[in-house]
Amino acid sequence: MILPSYHIGPSSIAGAGQGLFVDEPVARGRLLVAPDAIDRVHRFEDILAHPDAARLLPATVRWFEDRYTVSTDWPDECYVNHAFEPTGLWHLGFIFAAADLSAGSEITVDYRHLLAPGQEEDFRDARTGQPIVGYTWQESLATSTRELAALLT
Repeated sequence: MILPSYHIGPSSIAGAGQGLFVDEPVARGRLLVAPDAIDRVHRFEDILAHPDAARLLPATVRWFEDRYTVSTDWPDECYVNHAFEPTGLWHLGFIFAAADLSAGSEITVDYRHLLAPGQEEDFRDARTGQPIVGYTWQESLATSTRELAALLT
């Protein structure tokens, strides 16, 4: 569920295709996206073992530990693109505004939180050219918790 008014449009990130943009100013720390309609999570090894794994992997997002959702219906939340210096902070499936966002800002998150540990994204970070490699659960949780605490103080 995307909380502020928004639209999908051409991403400002080279090669990213479409992106998700807020249509109103959003204050730092405000919730941008909250999970909804999550009826099932899967172990990553089960996704990899699925006969259609190549189609499922791009639609796979880590929520906690070794549990992932697969959204092959591509809801609008899937238009949140990657950035190493994102406008949004991913924390346990929620996305918070990492700074004050003006209307027209593209919502981005660091995909290292969404990938399996050591899993490398099929593309590189557009700004740095660096690979995007999934954090361990402990790295993801510790990093996002520290960043969220800083946002809320």
